[in-house]
Amino acid sequence: MLGFLLARQAGLDDPLRLRRAESTQRVLGLELNKDRDVERIHGSGVNTLDIEPIEARYMLSGGSDGVIVLYDLENSSRQPYYTCKAVCSVGRNHPDVHKYSVETVQWYPHDTGMFTSSSFDKTLKVWDTNTLQTADVFNFEETVYSHHMSPVATKHCLVAVGTRGPKVQLCDLKSGSCSHILQVIFAGHRQEIMAVSWSPRCEYVLATASADSRVKLWDVRRASGCLITLDQHNGKKSQAVESANTAHNGKVNGLCFTSDGLHLLTVGTDNRMRLWNSSNGENTLVNYGKVCNDSRKGLKFTVSYGCSTEFVFVPYGSTIALYTIYSGEQITMLKGHYKSVDCCVFRSNFQTTTKSQLNPAFEDAWSSSDEEG
Repeated sequence: MLGFLLARQAGLDDPLRLRRAESTQRVLGLELNKDRDVERIHGSGVNTLDIEPIEARYMLSGGSDGVIVLYDLENSSRQPYYTCKAVCSVGRNHPDVHKYSVETVQWYPHDTGMFTSSSFDKTLKVWDTNTLQTADVFNFEETVYSHHMSPVATKHCLVAVGTRGPKVQLCDLKSGSCSHILQVIFAGHRQEIMAVSWSPRCEYVLATASADSRVKLWDVRRASGCLITLDQHNGKKSQAVESANTAHNGKVNGLCFTSDGLHLLTVGTDNRMRLWNSSNGENTLVNYGKVCNDSRKGLKFTVSYGCSTEFVFVPYGSTIALYTIYSGEQITMLKGHYKSVDCCVFRSNFQTTTKSQLNPAFEDAWSSSDEEG
């Protein structure tokens, strides 16, 4: 570390190199933080988390009880032992609370004044953070599994929605109508859409994963829509073979682009994780070994950002498996949960915070024990 500091002071090294090296060491040193806790609000399992990208201070959580909670992650007391407090929540008595399990929550990428949530109650809701009231509600005919807003879009405000039906639906936040759903509905999958994710590199490119074992990349500007259907065999199997043009040998229930958008990670119920070149759809054939995936719905995993070697964090039973993205090496298993982990998020300045689906008496939180001051 001293060598990095001296090289930076002398102008011999890229200033970002020191930051990346430190971030990498923090990830490699992750352990259960015994000094930090998270206030317990949810009465049952936590399905989804999202940390706002503006300050990385506020975190949303959505539970199987339909409740949404907004937490302040900052240690304003500056005490070594502290609890991340809930700022507010959409509880069971709230007039706009979801009727059933909340499957996805997401901050509006450019402003903490708004966030979105989707649920098994067949709705996507747009919330005003300040008033905690719904600004818009989109209703669907099928159960909603997943939704996502582009982190880089400047020319559209489309929310991609995956439902129990085989069609990908796009909702336009600019329409101003609580019932308007764009007539841009992409067909191509044969079964339910388990996960959707916009590319962080191109605002018009969308990835979708389905129970039909397929992953597709779409350009929403094109009438035909589909750019590529990912093939685990890279075209080397006959089209007559059942597994041809499939990404996995089972349901594909998780998607995540790398932070630069050049690659796409997918997970399936075949207990495999695959890394794809997002420009040409090639399977890079990186071997991660067996990646246990017993989830009956979407599996929400995440990647690191700003490290010299990038990592992927994957819920793995009651643990979180940490892999290097491009070599496939399993670095460690983060242990401490008592039941199945459903989701995890990466806080780039302070490293990881996660929640699992478990009894409230056993809830816990992950973070780096070496917090930045």
